[in-house]
Amino acid sequence: MKKKFSLALAAMMLAGVLTACGGNGGGNAATGSNPSSGSGAASSAASGSETPTIDAIKAKGEIVMLTNAQFPPFEYLGDDGSVQGVDPDIAQAVADKIGVELKIVDMDFDGIIDALKAGKGDFAAAGMTITEERLKEVDFSDEYVTSSQMVVVPAGSDLKADDAMLSGKNITVQEGTTGDWYASGDTETTGSEIKDAQVLRYKSAVEAGMMLAQGKADAMIVDQKPAEAIVAAQGGKLVLLPEKLTDEHYAFAIQKGQEDLQAVINEVLKEYNGEKVDELITQHMGIE
Repeated sequence: MKKKFSLALAAMMLAGVLTACGGNGGGNAATGSNPSSGSGAASSAASGSETPTIDAIKAKGEIVMLTNAQFPPFEYLGDDGSVQGVDPDIAQAVADKIGVELKIVDMDFDGIIDALKAGKGDFAAAGMTITEERLKEVDFSDEYVTSSQMVVVPAGSDLKADDAMLSGKNITVQEGTTGDWYASGDTETTGSEIKDAQVLRYKSAVEAGMMLAQGKADAMIVDQKPAEAIVAAQGGKLVLLPEKLTDEHYAFAIQKGQEDLQAVINEVLKEYNGEKVDELITQHMGIE
């Protein structure tokens, strides 16, 4: 890695900015949306409540999670059509702590931040990496997973996880992810030195992997755990290269200024830190 992504994140965490390429518990995938704040939060704030966001969520009787259910093992669609994975499991614990139902809205990854800002959900959990650009738009919880961008290639390829070798190649990615930015040569955000790649963007990491397996590209750049799941699902057609391109951190995204909700999510994440998250990842790595 030419530009240490983790150093910038460490500096942000020291400055107190941070509080963090989807689950499992139970919510069913859904379309449509419910505002996360609205008149309930406004009236709570006006009455001097110290927890206006939580008060509004309790008044609704549900908390709405925005995600993209194409990012195993963090979020994926189960056999019954429900959104499952590491993030939904943790989100269910958040809902239980507040005492409300969990509703999950499945949508394109590249629209999640805008939807959250527009009040179409209470928080976003989608294997989302903390970046300086995203911090301008939303707040984050404490980190709960450390990950890396990795390179996947067809079996028999002589490509390496090297920016110079990847330059000029056809690379599949999930649109709007760190992998997309890295393949696109976004030096400022990711430290990438890839030049002139043909970046083939898909709405899901799973689809990007399928296209690579079908010979549509030379390589894929994607987060480590989804990369492992995708390679396993392709039955020997793909290989995960061992070298990592970045160091980065996942967190839940929250609207700016909602410190009370942020605090509750951080309480839950503290309970899940370390081995418990690893257990969830292992549990969900067996998906097809």
